[in-house]
Amino acid sequence: MAGTKFAYVRNFELPDPLLPDTYLVCRLDGHSFHRFSDEHGFSKPNDERALQLMDHAAKSTMIEFKDIMLAFGESDEFSFLFRKSTNLYNRRHSKILTMLTSYFTSCYVFNWSQYFPDTPLRYPPSFDGRIVVYPTERAIRDYFSWRQADTHINNLHNTIFWALIQKGGQTTTEAHATLRGTVSATKHEMLFSRFGINYNEISQRFKKGSVIVREIVHIPSHPQSINEGDEMPPLDPPRQKRSKAKKKNKLETTVEVLHCDIIGDEFWLARPHLLQN
Repeated sequence: MAGTKFAYVRNFELPDPLLPDTYLVCRLDGHSFHRFSDEHGFSKPNDERALQLMDHAAKSTMIEFKDIMLAFGESDEFSFLFRKSTNLYNRRHSKILTMLTSYFTSCYVFNWSQYFPDTPLRYPPSFDGRIVVYPTERAIRDYFSWRQADTHINNLHNTIFWALIQKGGQTTTEAHATLRGTVSATKHEMLFSRFGINYNEISQRFKKGSVIVREIVHIPSHPQSINEGDEMPPLDPPRQKRSKAKKKNKLETTVEVLHCDIIGDEFWLARPHLLQN
């Protein structure tokens, strides 16, 4: 592009690269979703349709951005883990953050009617975002452990809080007063003794959140073992293209939604590729 006398204004644009060779975690949060959920009649304490819509938007985001290895969601938030070696947009903070936030939000709005066919959007939802860099695998595991622990704590509180209102006839003020200073064991006992609710039998989606993971797909060695409708890999690509194909298809993956524990070792030991470069 030809230069003009106005081009000097580009000097005011400052570079904002993220620290190299570190994990990137981008966390998106719904903006004023207490109001948004009330305006659109979300069920309390959990609306499964709303959570499925969040999962859909997050999964679509992971499919679009291949360097995202893992995402974790609860309520109106999602955290996305980028591989340590990612060079997406040359690791420009503003570019990654704005693209991820806008794409996720667009997916949320685009798929709204699929999960809320009888509830038109009354106003546009929005999400804010932040990116934090983490240097070690331990820090990443602790981050996602923190988010899942937070999911359990919030869900237990919300479950008893709304039981006191919906089944116990209390006002929100009275329910807050009833729960003030209580510990987890007290909330469990109160749920069971007063409302016959066994918290351990509540859906794993509500207790553990949504874990969206990039799983490795193993291509069958025998063509006859491929299911009908599956895409058949080329049996013998031309010699000149073979090396390029190997480089391009080092790892074939699929994106899956789980509701499982990620605090213990089992999840991570079964998926070492999540934290590899």
